[in-house]
Amino acid sequence: MSAQDTFFSLKTERIFDQKANPVIMGILNVTPDSFFDGGKYTQEAAWLEQAGKMLEEGAGIIDVGAYSSRPGAEHISEDTESARLLKVVASLRKHYPGALISVDTFRAAIAEKAVDSGADIINDISGGTLDDRMFETVARLNVPYVLMHIRGTPQNMQEQPVYRDVVKEVHEFLETRLRRLNELGLKKVILDPGFGFGKTTEHNLELFRNLELFANLNAPLLVGISRKSIVNKVLNIKSKDALNGTTVLNTIALQKGAKIIRVHDVKEAKEAVTLVQKIKNADE
Repeated sequence: MSAQDTFFSLKTERIFDQKANPVIMGILNVTPDSFFDGGKYTQEAAWLEQAGKMLEEGAGIIDVGAYSSRPGAEHISEDTESARLLKVVASLRKHYPGALISVDTFRAAIAEKAVDSGADIINDISGGTLDDRMFETVARLNVPYVLMHIRGTPQNMQEQPVYRDVVKEVHEFLETRLRRLNELGLKKVILDPGFGFGKTTEHNLELFRNLELFANLNAPLLVGISRKSIVNKVLNIKSKDALNGTTVLNTIALQKGAKIIRVHDVKEAKEAVTLVQKIKNADE
C-alpha cells in the first residue's frame, strides 16, 4: 500500500469508527437540472470554488453527482453522465489532494472509472438495484459504498409508492443487501434509508421517527434530507427557504445515531454536529 493509499485508508476509517465525530458530506451537483442547485457548478472555476468552500467550512466528504435523481428527472445516457462527472473528479483530486471524494452514481462502469480518476467512495442511490454489476464492482475495488434504499427509479419513484410497513421494509432491504455485500468481501458499507426516494411525506416522517432502529445493522448511517420534501411539504415552503428546517432535522438525525449527514449547507451542518457532540460528551 502506498503512502497516499494509507492516508486515505485512515481518513475513511474515521467514518467507520463509532467513537469518532459524525462526518459532513457536502453535495456538489454538476448537473443542469438538480432540484436545488442545478446548473450552478458546471464550470471548473465554480465547482472548485464550491468544493473549497465546503471543505473550509468542515465537510469531510465531497459528494459529486452528475445524474439528477430528483423525482421525474430526465434519464441520461452513461456517456453523458461520464462526460460530466469524470473531469470533475480528476479536477478535485488535483486541486484538493487531501479531500475524500464520493461519487453519486448507480452505474458500475462509471463507478469504476470514477475510482480510477481519484474517487474514494461510491454513493449508489439504487442500492444495487439499477445495475446488477455494481455489487461485484465495488467489492472488487474494495472502496466504501453507500447502500441506499429506493423504490423504483428517479423517473417513476413518486408514482403512488405503497408500503405495508415502511420502516420494516426499508430495514429488510438494507439488511439483505448488506449481507450480500459482506459475503462478497466488502465490509465498508454505509446505509442510507433513502428519504424522498419512492416515499411519501408520511413515509419519510415514519422512517425519521424510527431512525434509531437501524443501529442494529451495525453499519454507519447516512441521512440525506437537505432541503427535501420532508422539510418543504410539512412547512409549506420552497427548497430555497428550507435551511432552518433542514438544520432541525439534521440535529434530530444526529441525536438518533446518524454518522454522516449529506447537505448543501456545510457551515450550518457543522454547527449542528459541534453542538450535538458537545452535549453528548458532557453526558459521558
